[in-house]
Amino acid sequence: MSKVQANCLLLLAAAFWGFGNVAQKTVLDHLDPFSAVGMRCLIAGLLAAPLMMLERGRKLEPGYWMSLIKVSALFSISIAIQQVSYLGTSVTNASFLVSTATVMTPLAAWLLIGERPTAAVGLAACVTSVGVLLLSGGLTASFSQGDLAAILSAACYALWMVELGRHMQTHGAPVTAAAAQFLGAAVITLPLGALHGNLSMAAISDAAPELAVLGIFSTAGAFGIQTIAQRFTSASHAAVIVSAESVFGAIGAAMFLDERLSSVGALGAAIVLGAIILLSLSVHRSEIAKPVAAE
Repeated sequence: MSKVQANCLLLLAAAFWGFGNVAQKTVLDHLDPFSAVGMRCLIAGLLAAPLMMLERGRKLEPGYWMSLIKVSALFSISIAIQQVSYLGTSVTNASFLVSTATVMTPLAAWLLIGERPTAAVGLAACVTSVGVLLLSGGLTASFSQGDLAAILSAACYALWMVELGRHMQTHGAPVTAAAAQFLGAAVITLPLGALHGNLSMAAISDAAPELAVLGIFSTAGAFGIQTIAQRFTSASHAAVIVSAESVFGAIGAAMFLDERLSSVGALGAAIVLGAIILLSLSVHRSEIAKPVAAE
């Protein structure tokens, strides 16, 4: 798979996440955040688990299990904090504030694994940060607790993307990694939902449509796609591409929840899209140049 193909897959994942953000908000009408995360991850894990047979018999490299545990733990923390953020902010705000992971990931990759961002990645990250700022209301906007939780989840997602990229490029086995993340998150959050939330069969039944969207598309589909794609592209590239989630989330919120972007917010959305196109074109040029340089 080429980097261009991987980036196209990441854009599809961003669409699944963005439109799924509507369900992340409405599912809270029926379930508490931990129960919602646990059920969506359980659904995704059950979908991915049978496919692990395709990777049976692979030789495990040293450090595999510790790496997988680290990736799964970061995934669980990130997705749980993101779900909590929807208690105190709108779908539009949460979608764009989580996209600040775009700016945080290149820095995390630089600090953790010494992956220096290219000029195109750095420019795209800076442009994206401007777009996200405009989408959240600008410098004069006040941040709610939900907004702050969304930013915290973005920081956790940045760490997760770096560790996921390192795990995938070292160990591979994307289906096993995805299933482990989903089932691990379910094991952690479902007991919390049962003890401190409102987890019950009646609540699960009421939330069934949202859980189906979240479990199948936003979790199994989107995170599964990202797990596969990050074997063929860097964490920094992945972070910028999946920031398109914010635009898809705003579109979904406008269509289904009647949320509206201001003129400043619309400008921010256009800037985010411009940054994504900039990075995609730079990757495409580098892919074309490689055979020429080899000759």
